Amino acid sequence: MTRPANTKPDNTTAEDTGGAEAADERVTPLMAQYIEIKTANPDCLLFYRMGDFYELFFEDAEVASRALGIALTKRGKHKGADIPMAGVPVERAGDYLQRLIAQGFRVAVCEQTEDPAEARKRGSKSVVRRDVVRLVTPGTLTEEQLLDSRRNNWLLGVARARPSSGEANFGLAWADISTGAFHVAEVGAGRLAAEVARLDPGEIVLPDTLYSDTELAEFWREQRAVTPLGRDAFDAMTAERRLSAFFGVATPEAFGAFSRLELTAAAAIATYIERTQFGQRPPLAPPQREALGQTMAIDAATRVNLELLRALSGARQGSLIAAIDRTVTAAGARLLADRVSSPLAEPAAINARLDAVAWAVEAADLRLGLRTLLESAPDIERALARLALGRGGPRDLAALARGLGVASELAGRVAAAAPPAEIALAVRDLTAPDPALSAAITAALADELPLLKRDGGFVRAGYDPDLDALRRLSEDSRKVIAETQARYAEETGVKSLKVRHNAQLGYVVEVAAQHGDRLLGAPFNATFVHRQTLAGALRFSTVELSELESRIATAADRALAIELAIFERLVAQVQAEGDAIKAAARALAVLDVTAALATLAAAEDWTRPVVDSSLAFRVEGGRHPVVEQALRRGGGPFVANDCDLSPPTPAGEAGRIWLVTGPNMAGKSTFLRQNALIAVLAQTGAFVPAKRAHVGVIDRLFSRVGAADDLARGRSTFMVEMVETAAILNQSGPRALVILDEIGRGTATFDGLSIAWASLEHLHETNRCRALFATHFHELTALSARLKRLTNATVRVKEWHGEVIFLHEVAEGVADRSYGIQVAKLAGLPASVVARAKTVLAELEKGDRGAPIHRLADDLPLFAAVRPKAAEAPAPAPDPVAELLAGLDPDDLTPKAALEALYRLKAAARSPS
Repeated sequence: MTRPANTKPDNTTAEDTGGAEAADERVTPLMAQYIEIKTANPDCLLFYRMGDFYELFFEDAEVASRALGIALTKRGKHKGADIPMAGVPVERAGDYLQRLIAQGFRVAVCEQTEDPAEARKRGSKSVVRRDVVRLVTPGTLTEEQLLDSRRNNWLLGVARARPSSGEANFGLAWADISTGAFHVAEVGAGRLAAEVARLDPGEIVLPDTLYSDTELAEFWREQRAVTPLGRDAFDAMTAERRLSAFFGVATPEAFGAFSRLELTAAAAIATYIERTQFGQRPPLAPPQREALGQTMAIDAATRVNLELLRALSGARQGSLIAAIDRTVTAAGARLLADRVSSPLAEPAAINARLDAVAWAVEAADLRLGLRTLLESAPDIERALARLALGRGGPRDLAALARGLGVASELAGRVAAAAPPAEIALAVRDLTAPDPALSAAITAALADELPLLKRDGGFVRAGYDPDLDALRRLSEDSRKVIAETQARYAEETGVKSLKVRHNAQLGYVVEVAAQHGDRLLGAPFNATFVHRQTLAGALRFSTVELSELESRIATAADRALAIELAIFERLVAQVQAEGDAIKAAARALAVLDVTAALATLAAAEDWTRPVVDSSLAFRVEGGRHPVVEQALRRGGGPFVANDCDLSPPTPAGEAGRIWLVTGPNMAGKSTFLRQNALIAVLAQTGAFVPAKRAHVGVIDRLFSRVGAADDLARGRSTFMVEMVETAAILNQSGPRALVILDEIGRGTATFDGLSIAWASLEHLHETNRCRALFATHFHELTALSARLKRLTNATVRVKEWHGEVIFLHEVAEGVADRSYGIQVAKLAGLPASVVARAKTVLAELEKGDRGAPIHRLADDLPLFAAVRPKAAEAPAPAPDPVAELLAGLDPDDLTPKAALEALYRLKAAARSPS
């Protein structure tokens, strides 16, 4: 995007445009101002306002030109070299900001802070005052076009305390300034990565000492946007004072009990927001403490493997959230994503959500009506934030009014339907805002609204008499002048009287010379003042015309000033109701999510799970929510399967492990993932894709499925597999659910088999968790004879005329082989390769390769060592009996020779081997 040729920025002084043509190379006042502001913001691209453009200079211009694909020009010289320049129009700045933020840049927005006319009063070479009014960073966005309406944009603060011994603790604080949500928690080092993965923050702020810590340097590099801050932002000694000042309270104790680490992280968030917003305070709620253990811990690898919010491609399509999202509001979509990211770990809270969904499932007609109403509810959370930060417009005010109107109507409908506890609380919050606020906004605003308040025209006609009069002057000046002319003609009796405009005199009354004496004499000379005599005409001025001219000349500005005053008055009323509005917004989101999950359950035939504090995990007729929908679109059915990982006895202290064997393409990975997703859905508070389900609360969920390398960190596919497996074996406990697929397949056969064997035993004996363990090492199935909670299961297949048919049914038992060659044939390997592979497989199978492993299962209690390979064992001693028999020919023996041979055989049989 480039400006038209020979066009200079508007609203600039002479110095603003004269620098480019300066004959010498001195730093112009404009460039001096730019360099000073840029020096104060070295880590940001500087959007420097010049009229209708944001300009960038020097290195910023070169960077922006490459990043945005805009023209790079030049402006004057600096130290003997051309000054690179690039610019973007102010009206499209949001689009360019979005692209820069997505690429990881931070932007300082520098605005003109005075009228150019005021600058000219100081001299023709004076520069318009400018200053940075905002730092745009990934975690502090509020504009609609910069945000994903379906996801929270968390700004995460991380503080650390190193104890004299033991594991370090971390204080976390995360806020979304676009919605006002604010939370804190304290976690151990072992849970830090899982919490960061759960929040998926847009930006992380942390102390520069923590950022440079060698132990965590690699972890921080993996994150999307990390901003190190100086020690003052994370000063624990001043944290309480800074947080209190931010919220205007005497002490944060008014909000609850927080640890020192939590206060430190929360104060750092408040400090960073103040620095980036330059005095504008977003409507943040007081920090809410999340106790450790309230949610299911899911690490980053598991989230990727299970595709909770994004598919492996990075897109939303194909993820769990895309499959289950039936919300109709932006706030509802955000709440659903948060719930899926953070499944609960408390049965009472989970069942409260399930009660709400069950109520909505039963009330089908009411649910349909609620969803129709909700569709018209705007995103009032983010509208409120924009208004509080001075970035909102008339449409945000209108959105609030509509949203509050919807909230009031919903409250009436739901209250009459005997809702459960969670919905009853939502109804209370829906009615929290003052109903007069919505009426006041509606009365003030016009039906058609501009995007920006500075454009004017957003106040309804008839709302303010003074504004209406100014609008008439501004918009209907000709009509006003004509009315004045007609009145003067009637009063004076001079029908030919005209009101005209003169460049020097302004508005004047002009009459022919023969009527001049009439206006010069009494009583009209008191009103009409003679100003000019022309050939054949006289001109007069009046006080009324002078005032009218002044009013017409300034009518537009005065009208806009009145509109802006009305706007600010309404915004002040909105801010006074800020807490109540946020409560209503959350209630709308809760209703939307509840109705959406009920709609999903009814449409997809999902059932309410039983969720309690036991160690049960029993699913009957379970299905994969994403795959089932994909198959339905393709016209194929999904084969449902059971899964029971509950303890063998009701009083059991540990759940079962299913060892799942079967060929590739048969559905093992789908089976594993679907059970993990059923657990996530159940603890989210949703119905699940199954006939019946009983889930004892899972505190940690682990999934190691698929193969991927990490070459940037020097990790092979097998190393990634082992790192993820190590995390599982080191962290899972009796309440965990573990999903493992093909452990050990990334290395040599016996190495891999040994690792899988030992891992399976460790899960059974040490972790004692509920687990699904899929493998192609069929030799592992022998362990079920010794490990009492290990159950063999297989995915059934049929062979028909040399072809393999996948039944996708999981049943107890053991797969006899992997059918890998058949799968290779299906994949399109050349027929000669398939034929040769069958020959090689037949030769290998003659060696009875599985026999030694089965003996290991019988002989080794914990598979602590491996016997020497068969090829390395000493050769067996010769068998004398066999040698004697081999040398005899019965047809050639006489009776005496036969008797002698019998004696020799008897003697050989008695001798030791």
